[in-house]
Amino acid sequence: MRNWLSVLKASYIVFELPPFFENIRKRVIKSPKIYFTDTGLVAFLLGIHTEQQALRDPLRGSLYENLVITEIVKGALNRGIRPEIYFFRDSHGNEVDLLIREKGTLFPVEIKSAATFSTDFVKGLEKFRTLAGDRVAAGAVLYNGEQEFAVRGVRIFTAILTSGRP
Repeated sequence: MRNWLSVLKASYIVFELPPFFENIRKRVIKSPKIYFTDTGLVAFLLGIHTEQQALRDPLRGSLYENLVITEIVKGALNRGIRPEIYFFRDSHGNEVDLLIREKGTLFPVEIKSAATFSTDFVKGLEKFRTLAGDRVAAGAVLYNGEQEFAVRGVRIFTAILTSGRP
């Protein structure tokens, strides 16, 4: 398995998102997450051929997360920036999909495929801030809805990547 993964990484088909565990005293997951650089390829391999299939697929959330993270990475690389990015997950199930470190500050980002916002979306960000301390910004939630606002200091942004709704 490791050999195949190294071939996929060397071919730029996948990349690893390393875990963040600096100065956190909890038991954290230390295995990297794997993302495909081409979400369309993933969809094809899963037998998803239309937008409507993607909107109903049980892996919709994972595909959406893959797409958003990949686009963030590609956008940074296209600007000549090598992003310092991580994810966080502990043994209690607390998770932040994406951590972007910029000038010593961590910006936590939660990515949700839902078209309707829920205050549960910010819980992982808030938990991470309590664990990591003052070097963490309030963070953001990217979701598939239409309204942008703030909840308890966390910015809520739209990341509508499809033309339709489920």
